[in-house]
Amino acid sequence: MINESALLESKTLRDSVLERTEVLDRVKVLSLLPDGMHVTTAMAAAYFGITLEAIRQLTKRHREELEANGMVVLRGADLRKFESDNMSLSLGSYPQARRSLTIYSRRAVLNVAMLLRDSDVARQVRTYLLDMEYLARTQPVENLPQPETLSLDDRIDQRITHILGKTVVPMFNALIETSGEHRKELIALRTGVQRIERRLHQHHTRLQRLEGVRRDRPAIGVMAAMDAMNGRTFERHIAKLLRRDGCTNVVVQGGRGDRGVDIIALTADGRRLVVQCKRFAPYLNITSPEVQKFVGSAKVLHNADVALYVATCPFTPEALSIAAETGITAVHRGVLEEWSAGEPLRILV
Repeated sequence: MINESALLESKTLRDSVLERTEVLDRVKVLSLLPDGMHVTTAMAAAYFGITLEAIRQLTKRHREELEANGMVVLRGADLRKFESDNMSLSLGSYPQARRSLTIYSRRAVLNVAMLLRDSDVARQVRTYLLDMEYLARTQPVENLPQPETLSLDDRIDQRITHILGKTVVPMFNALIETSGEHRKELIALRTGVQRIERRLHQHHTRLQRLEGVRRDRPAIGVMAAMDAMNGRTFERHIAKLLRRDGCTNVVVQGGRGDRGVDIIALTADGRRLVVQCKRFAPYLNITSPEVQKFVGSAKVLHNADVALYVATCPFTPEALSIAAETGITAVHRGVLEEWSAGEPLRILV
């Protein structure tokens, strides 16, 4: 593995990692000017824990490289305009009028970190950078499905989980082994990262369970197809299931003037049937007030014998309790999937 001192000697190596400016805040919080983009020489010196003169000398030696990466010396009208936009500068170490002001972008500050020899903060930044690069290039992405088989959210979830587990946590382990003064803080940060990794994994598993297709299910992509429907198409899909199970006089009437139900019909044995259809995202829930509202419409306004509340998401425990007490059949995501896959709905038989 390349030693962190290699960055001091190789401009090519420095250029290869200059986009990773996020490491600055991970090693130590970088305070920015009010524009949210720049720091002064004094602020850079404070970040690295060195003197102003040390920064100035480094700037003289490497001016061309630093200017290419966002260091700017402001003078004249440019300086006056910058100061007017960043009034707090006037309250700094130079109350008198200035002839010039050197400012550094985050990229330029990262460049300084790779050139500065006598700063513990700069050394930590270099070590962090090279650890991340090494692990990103050498650690295989294990057991990940091919990108074309994953949704965008799946790819993001898995990529973040991979980076946390294979890159960030090992980086913390390395830092903890070599750090004395900040050991407790690093251990706490590592614990936090591991907690986030577990939550992302749990989130991904839950989405797969809610949205995925299990091998033991007779229909492939049933829920995925329904999740892609709009509200009206979903209502027509439910109407088709009702007809399949022997219902007659099926009318889809969702919309204005529907009196709180989306479908009315008769069961195969002649009972009056009403249906409320909700195509919600699988991570949402049907709550008790929504069920209570449907109770009034189904039982009072329509005098229904059978009332179905069909949803592409789960019901809260309280909503299920109210549905059971009032004679509403809650067709939640799991039941809906089985029904769509060919299993008859018991209340209709």
